[in-house]
Amino acid sequence: MAERNLDFDKVINRKNTDCLKYDFAVKRGMPADVLPLWVADMDFKTSSYIEDAVIERTKHGIFGYSEVGEDYFNAVKNWMKKHHNWDVDEKWLVKTPGVVFALAMSVKAYTEPGDSVLIQLPVYYPFSEVIRDNGRKVVSNDLVLSEDGRYHIDFDDFEKKIVENNIKLFFLCNPHNPVGRVWTLEELKRIGNICLEHGVTVVSDEIHNDFILKGEHHVFAGIDERFADISVTCTSASKTFNIASMMISNIFIPSEALRRKFRRQLDAAGVSQLGILGLEATRAAYEHGEEWYQAMLSYVKANVEFAREYIRDNLKNVKLMDIEGTYLIWLDFRETGLTAKELDDLIINKAKLWLDSGRIFGKVGEGFQRINVACPRTTLKEALDRIKISLEG
Repeated sequence: MAERNLDFDKVINRKNTDCLKYDFAVKRGMPADVLPLWVADMDFKTSSYIEDAVIERTKHGIFGYSEVGEDYFNAVKNWMKKHHNWDVDEKWLVKTPGVVFALAMSVKAYTEPGDSVLIQLPVYYPFSEVIRDNGRKVVSNDLVLSEDGRYHIDFDDFEKKIVENNIKLFFLCNPHNPVGRVWTLEELKRIGNICLEHGVTVVSDEIHNDFILKGEHHVFAGIDERFADISVTCTSASKTFNIASMMISNIFIPSEALRRKFRRQLDAAGVSQLGILGLEATRAAYEHGEEWYQAMLSYVKANVEFAREYIRDNLKNVKLMDIEGTYLIWLDFRETGLTAKELDDLIINKAKLWLDSGRIFGKVGEGFQRINVACPRTTLKEALDRIKISLEG
């Protein structure tokens, strides 16, 4: 059986499929005719092996409570070893209905109401939401944007924030969404050593770990056994293979004590078995999805380069931040002179685009826009053309 879904130039109509990205513009306060490049899912058909596995499973016709055995774990384990040089143990694995859910469970498991949790703004906005919604306080070690278009960590401030706010939990985004950094081994070691010294648990969101455009992804827990002992590593096939609605993530917790606390919160939330179709899709992805994954990654890399050249040649006073990972580009519009509110108005009402405004990633994101480039190149060009025309107007 050969992989069939390798035409990433093909435009697939996702409207009227209950698609969050395309079908809910008006409900989300957007004009009906916007072109959406906001939420982080791809406009590509997933691997045909996943398609076939899900179809074959549905033919059985019974969808009772389901669980998976060693073959599922082996598929996940082999992918982690091959792509991230990380050896995982089956007892570490806790399956959850999504990474954001796992973040929320971590807040409940490792902090008390009123405690502060550390993040690094501008960062994936559900980080702040699950902290605040669970009655904790958000503290940010803001990333520092240098003149080379890369974001860096202010380590002095990182440690200062931990000490001053009695931080016991830190959310690491690696690779970082939205700024596109793939943290280096040196940076991660410095984070780990500071967290060890001050008794901080690290929840590392590594959902974009398969989208490395430059550099090398280092699993935080895989760097040092001491780091593994204080960490919760969040992974999923959902981003890599575009199966987010399947609601399945693989969370690795090497420490028995941390794992027990995490599972206690799962039990309290009433979560036990997950959906069989998500489990089947994940297994098929990791067992048979390599050809599709490599082809998709090449296409995304080419889209990033297309966007880089287009922006350089056509969008005056707009900068593309250096991107090392993810399929989400981070555009700096601050030199256009537009306020954050004026920029949002231009993007939504003039360019007729639905992007993720930098404002939702924290105050330090004002003046930026996040664009999902995991789409056919014609779609990406259309979006960039609309920005160009709107800015010229």
